Parts: sequence; C-alpha cells; structure tokens
Amino acid sequence: MTVTDTAVVEKRTTPSTPPPRRRRSRAGRTPWLYLAPALVVLAALLAYPVYQLGLISLFRYTQAQVSGGEPTAFQGFGNYADVFSDDQFWQVLSSTVVFAAACVVSTLAVGCALAVLLTRVRAVPRLALMLAAMGAWATPAVTGSTVWLFLFDPDFGPVNRLLGLGDHSWTYGRLSAFFLVLLEVVWCSFPFVMVTVYAGIRSVPSEVLEAAALDGASQWRIWRSVLAPMLRPILVVVTIQSVIWDFKVFTQIYVMTNGGGIAGQNLVLNVYAYQQAFASSQYGLGSAIGVVMLLILLAVTLVYLRLLRRQGEEL
Repeated sequence: MTVTDTAVVEKRTTPSTPPPRRRRSRAGRTPWLYLAPALVVLAALLAYPVYQLGLISLFRYTQAQVSGGEPTAFQGFGNYADVFSDDQFWQVLSSTVVFAAACVVSTLAVGCALAVLLTRVRAVPRLALMLAAMGAWATPAVTGSTVWLFLFDPDFGPVNRLLGLGDHSWTYGRLSAFFLVLLEVVWCSFPFVMVTVYAGIRSVPSEVLEAAALDGASQWRIWRSVLAPMLRPILVVVTIQSVIWDFKVFTQIYVMTNGGGIAGQNLVLNVYAYQQAFASSQYGLGSAIGVVMLLILLAVTLVYLRLLRRQGEEL
C-alpha cells in the first residue's frame, strides 16, 4: 500500500469534527433548556396579568362597568392620552424618578460599604451584622414603615428627643417626608445588596487583593480599581433589581405619608395609579399608568444591559 492510499484510508476512517458554529449553537441552547421549566412557570404567572392590565387600559372601565350599570366602551389609546395630558402625571413621574434614583444610589452605597466591612471584621461581629441585616430584610414593609414612623414621631419618637427637635413633624414637609421614606427603603433593601456583593468579594482570589495592598493602594482604590470591575456582573444584577424595587415603591409611601402626603406632595407613580384605579374608580386609567410604568422599567433595564454589552461585559 502506497503512502497516498494510506492517507486516503485514514481520511475515511477518521471521524469528521462538527463545525464550530454547530458547537456554539448547541452550547448556546443548553442553558435555555435548563431554564425552560422556570420560564414556563414565570410566563404562566406573569403573562396573563400583564395581558389583562393592557386590555383594561384600552377600555373605559369604571365602577359603573364593574357593577353592570353601563356597558364597557372601547377607547383605544384614550386612557393613555388622558394620562399624558395630565400635568399631575408628569409631576409625579419626575418625583418618582428622582426618589427612585436617590434610593438606588443610597442602597448600593450602604450595601457595598457593609459588604466590604464584613470582610474586615471577625467572625462574631460579622455574624451579628448578618443577623441584623437579615432581620431588616425579613421585616414586612408595613411593619417596618410603622416602626420608622414611631421612631420619628413628633410626640413620642426618640429621634426628635436625641436631636433636640421638639415636636418637629418629619412627614409634614415634602422633602423631609421623602427623606424619611428613603431611610426606610434603604433599611429594608440594603441586606440584599450587602449579601450579594459580599459573596462576590469572597470569590475574588485573595492574591489579587494582597498584590494591590502591597502596591500601596488604599481601600477605596482597591474597591474602585480591583473589586468593582471584577464584581461588575453582580453589581449589574443588584442595580437592576434595586431600580425595579425602588421605582415601584408603594407600601412605604402609602403608610408613612398617609396615602401620598399633604395635597399629594409625596405621590409616586405606584400610589398615583392606585388612587386613580381604586380611590377614583378609574380602573382603565389606573391600568394605563401601570402599563406606562412597566414600559419604563423595561426600557431602563434594556438600555442598561445594552450599554454594558457595548463595553464588552459578559453578563
């Protein structure tokens, strides 16, 4: 057998390797197969309510239609036109955006700072801090809001006594009421950020941190130049989650400002939609506000992820 014949036989008997594209496509489908059961459950739980929300927003649906006194009238985008032509909606939207941004920044700052602190203290203080944070996280929003109202109560609250403010009412002024609610929101939200970021820090190789410390980097420089870039996928998750939570805050505002403050000065979109839907019995109008909130949150999340993808981040 000649050398040429041997090469032909080896070529026939050697199994052909699949093309790289097919391998990548199979590897790309595998995670979705694992996620398929959870996605089916989420679709069943979320798709129908969102569909009903969008459907009601297209009709004139008030208490008269609910009780059967009047027929349901299709309005198309009439409810949305009423929402966007209402000056109060734009005022509430701007207040919601500013308040949610302040809550997100404060929550991330407190959570990340305490996560770094957890890596610097001994086991007993670390356990105490973790238990305290889990207690704050597990407290229902209504209970936490009531406790914070008592702490800042003008007559019996200990905060005014410690600060010497007398009978100062924190919920009377617009900014002070928003600040009080912000403290409660951060208090019940920072544990998620703290625990998630702490788990990410523990996964960073200690040699990297030791090398940065030997180079003379300060703790702030280590966080900014070493930890933050390595923890960016985790920070993306906690940021998006915080944006969603804080943008749709309802319980804290409703309980602590008695339904939106004096003359609605502390309204946010979620409370505003509740007032329109249930207090005014304008269910179609309230549903339209809910759809607008959903679209805003989807847009913010998609834009944020797109910017990270342009920077070459793997999420």
